[in-house]
Amino acid sequence: MAIIVRNTNYSGEVLEQLLTLAATSNEIVEKGLIMVIPGVEKKISLPRLKTGKMLQKRKENPGVEDSKGNFNYDEKSLDPVDFMAFTVFNPRTFENIWRKWQPKGNLVFSELPPEAQNALLAELAKRVQFELGDHYVNGEYGDDDDHLFNGILTQMAKDTEVIVVDSAESTMLGRLKAMRAKIPVAIRNNPDLRILMSVNDFDKYDDELTQRESKNTSETDVNARRYKGITIETLAAWPDDLIVCTLCSPDAGGNLFAAVNLQDDEDVIQIDKISNASELYFFKMLMKADTNIAFGEEVVVLDKRSNPVFKASEKKISVDPASVTLEATGGSEEVTVTASGEYEIGSAPAGFKVEATDKGVKISAGANSGSQKTGTLTLTLNADRSKTAKITITQNQKG
Repeated sequence: MAIIVRNTNYSGEVLEQLLTLAATSNEIVEKGLIMVIPGVEKKISLPRLKTGKMLQKRKENPGVEDSKGNFNYDEKSLDPVDFMAFTVFNPRTFENIWRKWQPKGNLVFSELPPEAQNALLAELAKRVQFELGDHYVNGEYGDDDDHLFNGILTQMAKDTEVIVVDSAESTMLGRLKAMRAKIPVAIRNNPDLRILMSVNDFDKYDDELTQRESKNTSETDVNARRYKGITIETLAAWPDDLIVCTLCSPDAGGNLFAAVNLQDDEDVIQIDKISNASELYFFKMLMKADTNIAFGEEVVVLDKRSNPVFKASEKKISVDPASVTLEATGGSEEVTVTASGEYEIGSAPAGFKVEATDKGVKISAGANSGSQKTGTLTLTLNADRSKTAKITITQNQKG
């Protein structure tokens, strides 16, 4: 049964309300760190648009071959999956507890005192919110009741564009300094930028600041939840020794997203008899949810857990072949690109056209009526712009 009576020492009056255990809620939602998209029954896409370099020298009569820059469009998706909360309740359970809560009449649920009903429903909703808070952060989709849907950290671990910081620092100040150095300049001063960490990790950070003589708050107060102007957010469900820095907002300006069936799924509770002949009632809540991130390159992670999930990997990009020769009559050649993550295609050399393909790039040119043409195409890895691959392109002259 949903209510388990272990013992009771009733011998007189009863407190006016039931006492319930304190619990955290779905903090990542309540603190406005994630955009929740309601009304998603099956799937919704997160459209992403990136551009290459556009500026070039002025030309009096530019042609198609002078085009520079690309609009790269792709999508990530949110695929909500079904799960539920379901528990059975027998109103007669209260017959042997306190007099104040004993049902009257035919012992049906509707005749329990309203405050008892509300206490039970509030505790159910609170528990569901607490569990959802953990799944939104740490969830993994699987076949059992502990693996309902993929949480934010699971989705981050799948993204090859995430910036993983490798640091031997043991202090929180040292770790935060190493992380800040890796934050992309484009978002470093964004007002939505947040540092996410566990409550225990912030306590360590707070203690380190307090120990610095005459510079920070005394032992009786808590230091500001900031590092170098970046707000620090703590979550009860967040793992210790894991720090993430990314854009957080309840709207599209952030980098964290969740899709649900209804905005208030976790508050819609169905209550009814199991069957007409039964004395048992049930509480049932049907929900759908999924999470994802928009841009991995806007996530900086430092994972110092004993078994880290996020590990710094070598950033690399290469091409095959590294040189392409086209006939004077024109034509095209395809080049295979192998990269550890997404990359930017540079400007096509004069007289040549470059297109992105599933495997790399396609280089083409029309007929060449003049002298031999040559040029270089540069591909740059987004996660580390110091990593490049170059393709030498040549077109033979006519005759």
